[in-house]
Amino acid sequence: MIQVTLVGHEFQYEIEHLLRAFFPQARFNFSTVTSADQDMQVISMWKDDRFYAKVEVEDQTYVKEHKEHITITKEMDRRKIAKRLLKKVLYEALVAYTKKPLPWGILTGIRPTKIVQEALEEGRSEKDITKELLETFHIQQDKIDLMLAVAKAEKQILDKNKVGEISIYIGIPFCPTRCVYCSFTSYPILQWKDQVDKYIDALIKEIKAFHDFYEQTPIRSVYIGGGTPTSLDETQLQRLLDAVNMYIPMESVEEWTIEAGRPDTITLEKLQMMKEAGVGRISINPQTMQNKTLEVIGRQHTVDDIIQAFYMAKEVGFHCINMDLIVGLPGENIDDVKETWNQLSLLKPDNITIHTMAIKRASYLHRNQEKYHMMDTNEVEEILAFIEEQAKFMGLEPYYLYRQKNMVGNFENVGYALLGKECIYNVEIMEEKQTILAFGAGAATKIVDLSTNAIQRIENVKDVQHYIERTEEMIQRKNSVKNRIFQVNRKN
Repeated sequence: MIQVTLVGHEFQYEIEHLLRAFFPQARFNFSTVTSADQDMQVISMWKDDRFYAKVEVEDQTYVKEHKEHITITKEMDRRKIAKRLLKKVLYEALVAYTKKPLPWGILTGIRPTKIVQEALEEGRSEKDITKELLETFHIQQDKIDLMLAVAKAEKQILDKNKVGEISIYIGIPFCPTRCVYCSFTSYPILQWKDQVDKYIDALIKEIKAFHDFYEQTPIRSVYIGGGTPTSLDETQLQRLLDAVNMYIPMESVEEWTIEAGRPDTITLEKLQMMKEAGVGRISINPQTMQNKTLEVIGRQHTVDDIIQAFYMAKEVGFHCINMDLIVGLPGENIDDVKETWNQLSLLKPDNITIHTMAIKRASYLHRNQEKYHMMDTNEVEEILAFIEEQAKFMGLEPYYLYRQKNMVGNFENVGYALLGKECIYNVEIMEEKQTILAFGAGAATKIVDLSTNAIQRIENVKDVQHYIERTEEMIQRKNSVKNRIFQVNRKN
């Protein structure tokens, strides 16, 4: 247990996340009272227009004082500056103590490119942005290059947003099984088979309730995710596809994606149904091309099933297929991941999304880490560099970037795509430049006001049974903010 004393600020959340990046296996106890058994003390204060911070790690002391004149116009600005500078001082102290810099420096948020997007919108040069990211955020140069590349790719997509335009998310929370690393609210479909039709009834009711709203609002993308949407049987999937086409004006939608996900849920009939309905982009997500690992993580299919599903989708006529790969799966080493990449490269998917293993607290893996060998930080760093190089060789460029808590090595997730095959919805949901209307258990609607950068969330209940029983309440939650969405969209 690491004892941490906080003095003069209320940044425990931010401090804890930065500490966890350095000490992922440690437990922390925070206090605001100095004690003899403390391992670390983090102090901050304002002296007129100067910010003072001090970090003590065991017997070492690291002191930093911000000496520039700072004009504070809002209390929010004061808090933002204090938080950033305090994290900077803490980071520098921890690097001096551990001798291990982090690739993303003081950044702990999930949307690193937002900083670059905002700076570019202010008209700042790449040179100026790079300097700040290096000196203030302590981000490594290769990650800065990645941020700039992704931000420019995203801009090509975001610049095409029309006034008042929104996107739609539809959630299917069922999966064939739950993988050992998963913490999402997903339900093994065989255990819930008696509730699936009721869930589809409720979902269609919720989608239908906003039929008049769609007629007045341009829709750019529709994304059906999960879970595994193709864990629905053919009849259930057809009902959902028909409802989308019946109640949403799909003729004007630029992109319609369905996460087909698990190969053992994909059939020729389902692929044909999706294609005929107008779906243009699907995901087939192997995570690995190692049969031994598929068994370890709880998948009930083989590598051959993945390959068969991919070619079947191509034969049906899908010309935008994403495949997900996880780096750092339990039991795998560098050679395993390279072999997986080599097999994916032979398939030549249009998108490949690379996830760095995140050990989530609600997962089976987190509760049973001692059972598995996991790749270390250096191995993950080596394989991510290999993938970046190989992706470029295949003509795949990074367009989508986000991070998660508890990632191995404090790295990142990156979406690579052929030019023109980028996923619009991924960029919209990550950069929060467009309102997302969301349906289904656990789905979260986000109302984005670009004039103030304010985001309002309206969340559906996560539990499937509660969602079925309270569908009308979920509808009313969004109905209550319809006028708000119209008002915001007229400004966006």
